Amino acid sequence: MSEETIIRQCAPTLAGLKTGSLFSCACTDASALREELRCWNRRLAGKGMRILPMRFADGRALIYVYRPAQLAHDLCDPDARSMLCERGYHPECSEACLAKLIRRLGECGCFPHEIGLFLGYPPEDVRGFVEHQAGGFKLCGCWKVYGDESRARETFAKYKRCTAAYHALWKRGKSVEWLAVAG
Repeated sequence: MSEETIIRQCAPTLAGLKTGSLFSCACTDASALREELRCWNRRLAGKGMRILPMRFADGRALIYVYRPAQLAHDLCDPDARSMLCERGYHPECSEACLAKLIRRLGECGCFPHEIGLFLGYPPEDVRGFVEHQAGGFKLCGCWKVYGDESRARETFAKYKRCTAAYHALWKRGKSVEWLAVAG
């Protein structure tokens, strides 16, 4: 997995603006990819970041890049806790929640609706997505917005600017480690 892929897919997470990023990449050898992710984890550990394989299927891997401390904080939100508890999670332990999410991804082959909580989406928007069956949203950008449209527009623009800036800096020779904000 190239540095450019990490920059393009995860810049807001690297910058500490977003809890986590999720992307798919080609994977012909799960064992080799796991070893590559171990190397990435050693490189980014000092920045308060982790990279996990979430699922392997059909020659692809689903990769989650996240900030564990930020995830633990996000899952303490009362609305997030409520949604997770409704689905059998134990939100007091973010690692256990991740393990359950990985199981759910493997069992259903689709994306459980609560995955947005692991990406830093506002809980009101995750709940809106579930309750409105993905319809009736106010805005569609990085996610479907059911709550604060103005705040979401600002966030989407911030993520776009961050990704452009990080990619430009990377093209000028800055490494992922240099770009990743300690958190």
